[in-house]
Amino acid sequence: MDRMATTSGVLYLFGSAAPPVFDVASVIRDAQARDFDVCLGLTPAAARWLAPQITELEQLTGHPVRSEYKMPGEPDVWPQADVIAVAPAIFNTINAWALGITRDFVVGVVAEGIGKNIPMVTMPCVNAAYVQHRQFERSIAELRDMGVRVLYGENGFVPNQPGQGKPKEYPWHLVLDAVQDVADRT
Repeated sequence: MDRMATTSGVLYLFGSAAPPVFDVASVIRDAQARDFDVCLGLTPAAARWLAPQITELEQLTGHPVRSEYKMPGEPDVWPQADVIAVAPAIFNTINAWALGITRDFVVGVVAEGIGKNIPMVTMPCVNAAYVQHRQFERSIAELRDMGVRVLYGENGFVPNQPGQGKPKEYPWHLVLDAVQDVADRT
């Protein structure tokens, strides 16, 4: 099947190193069932976690899985994004993105995506101890002020106590519903 000819858009799905990232193949299939052409990007730690699955994930998406910037002059191997989803987004990813600290590929793309007016959705995956750090709430507010749809709190991710995470209960469907919604508006 030629996904490019039948899609409702190109989705960049970016994941950080949090336990729900291990379910990303299922999320990709769900996004493809919604007719998205999915390109998977991972933070360096998430790429290490998923290293045994990278070939399978590339076959599933039909695109290279990326976790590093390309070299200057190299062609871009992905089609242009219509929408970007960052999930699970850990404490570091949320804060780096809001502050514009772009040393990682994923954060660099989404930081630039704000200036390119690419619709974006993110859903954190942090524990209740991390959210006590004052920067986290400031970062959430900053991303929302920049137009990112942040699925956090009511109708989004609700933090667990440290060590009490339930990765199989991470509400991936909320991410894909929001992606569909922002894609339909463009």
